[in-house]
Amino acid sequence: MFTIYHNPRCKKSRAGLQYLQSKTDEITIVEYLKNPLTEEKLKELMKKLGKKPFEMVRTQEADYKKNYKGKELSDDEWIKIMVENPKLIKRPIVEKGDKAVWGDPAEELEVFFQ
Repeated sequence: MFTIYHNPRCKKSRAGLQYLQSKTDEITIVEYLKNPLTEEKLKELMKKLGKKPFEMVRTQEADYKKNYKGKELSDDEWIKIMVENPKLIKRPIVEKGDKAVWGDPAEELEVFFQ
């Protein structure tokens, strides 16, 4: 079973979901703006992605530019910021088992099907 952390208003997230749906129907969709991730879940996804917290931040978002750009923050502070402001989390994230992948571009998800 695949889990996609999805924002239906995001073009890249919709493309990732469409790509995944073209390959399988075993998908759970989590709209993480409606159902925010916990700190624990975000840490688990980071581990599966092999990424540091700041690498998961959407630096092109207006909220980032206005409130966080140029600030030196710890990993724990970035995690709290993303939990409180889920719009700042890069998307889509697709998870299956002990692996997670960013679906941007959507073709990155092909690693699950090789």
